[in-house]
Amino acid sequence: MNQETKGIICLLLSSFFFAVMGAAVKSTPTIPIAQKIFFRNLVGVIITGIILIRDKENLIGSNIRLLTLRSIFGLLGVAANFYAISKLPLSDAALLNRMSPFFVILLSLVFLKEHVVKYQIYSMLIALLGASFIIKPQFDYTIIPALIGLLSASFAAAGYTCVRQLRIYSSPYKIVFFFCMFSCLTAIPFMLIGDFNYPNSKEFALLLLIGLSATAAQIFMTTGYKFAPASRLAIYGYANILFSAVLGIIIWGEFPDLLSVTGGIMIILGGLINYIAINNRTKLQ
Repeated sequence: MNQETKGIICLLLSSFFFAVMGAAVKSTPTIPIAQKIFFRNLVGVIITGIILIRDKENLIGSNIRLLTLRSIFGLLGVAANFYAISKLPLSDAALLNRMSPFFVILLSLVFLKEHVVKYQIYSMLIALLGASFIIKPQFDYTIIPALIGLLSASFAAAGYTCVRQLRIYSSPYKIVFFFCMFSCLTAIPFMLIGDFNYPNSKEFALLLLIGLSATAAQIFMTTGYKFAPASRLAIYGYANILFSAVLGIIIWGEFPDLLSVTGGIMIILGGLINYIAINNRTKLQ
């Protein structure tokens, strides 16, 4: 098995575990979002902390300011995504969240001054049109969950843009540890102020599943990108849409309607165009 194949398997496993996390989030409708965020990241703090201690590394990386900014964007993205998952079909929430690579294109152009080829712009426009099919704008309150789902992708993209700069200063595990710790500490006041829900045994198991699956997804993603460049593997992250759709059908009978299917195809097509454009640019370099 070559290195790229190992990377592909890791990205597919990461996509699967992110879908499992989404299903677990949707299966706990009575648990406040702050509690879900706390458990999602508590497991991450423990596991990445153990890895860093095992490797005899400092727990806190360099450039605290950028780490904090990345964590704020990441936390807002997770909160918005959890809200969207609770209100939308799981596949629709996954599709809107997968808009993040297209927001990365825009943010990289504006803030990192990176060169963007015209086909990447085309891919972004196609994906945005696809997102509009999923959102199905009716210009009333029913549009809010879908817009928040799209907002989750923009926050995630801002977080990823920070990570691209942070890799110069900190290891991936330090970045993940700081984000998880920041999210846990931020969630605590909201848990105390809000309506804390004492979970029953089933809900507690699902909260643990949220944390375990999110951490597994993050570790497989980090490991995957060690085996091959991101430009070769990023497209496999779209498998999350398929896994989410299957889980949505099996658990809740959520069959996507024609508009959502059309929008999903357009977003995946946009992702494919972006993938090809990035790889062609890499070959030319």
